[in-house]
Amino acid sequence: MQQTLALIHPNAQIGKDVVIGPFVTIEEDVVIGDGTRIDANACILKGSRIGKNCHICSGAIIAGEPQDLKFRGEYSTAEIGDNTTIREFVTVNRGTASRGKTVVGNNCLIMAYSHIAHDCILKNNIIISNASQIAGEVEIDDFATIGGGTLMHQFSKIGSHVMIQGGSHINKDVPPYAVVGRIPTVFAGINLIGLRRRGFSAEQIEEIQNIYRILFNSGLNITEALNKIEAEVADSEEKRVIVEFIKSSDRGIVKGK
Repeated sequence: MQQTLALIHPNAQIGKDVVIGPFVTIEEDVVIGDGTRIDANACILKGSRIGKNCHICSGAIIAGEPQDLKFRGEYSTAEIGDNTTIREFVTVNRGTASRGKTVVGNNCLIMAYSHIAHDCILKNNIIISNASQIAGEVEIDDFATIGGGTLMHQFSKIGSHVMIQGGSHINKDVPPYAVVGRIPTVFAGINLIGLRRRGFSAEQIEEIQNIYRILFNSGLNITEALNKIEAEVADSEEKRVIVEFIKSSDRGIVKGK
């Protein structure tokens, strides 16, 4: 159902059974998937690509121009996956020449007043809690949960199944399965509750704990700890994910307690 009070560009591609509330703005070069709902006063700007069965709440702005002084009007997009909810007054900027797009994946929940800057890549099943501010070119992996009021430095990387406590200041990479918090941000354990909810076995969880004991409690530096993990810990998917993440980190990972 399209509202007569909405402003919809005739070239926008709108799928079946899309519900559009009053005073919504939908510009040209927009694609909206089937079954999506867009509430009053939302702005869906040029370059928006919204998947199926999404919910874009009142006051949200999708594909606003990047807040980057290097931006020169180059073509870019903001992509929202299927079954994702964008709550009130969230802003998702489109990409720049760096990556050309900002991406929020499938089955995500972005809570009210949060900001996702240019060229961020958020994968699937991610929760961003209220008023979190995600700077440019941040990468967040599957099943991460970001607590309310979190501030995240540009280029930071967040691993899968991470839990970031509310009010945290993130200026280092956060490795998979970890819980981090406090100011300055430190490692606070592994995400036991999240891992159990997602079906990780007791053996898998124990292995993850053992890896982090070596990383943070052995008195070794990161290089020495990685060598010890690779030599002494049995091969597994969890080991591979953690080791590859740390080796690929440009900013370095958060510190232990």
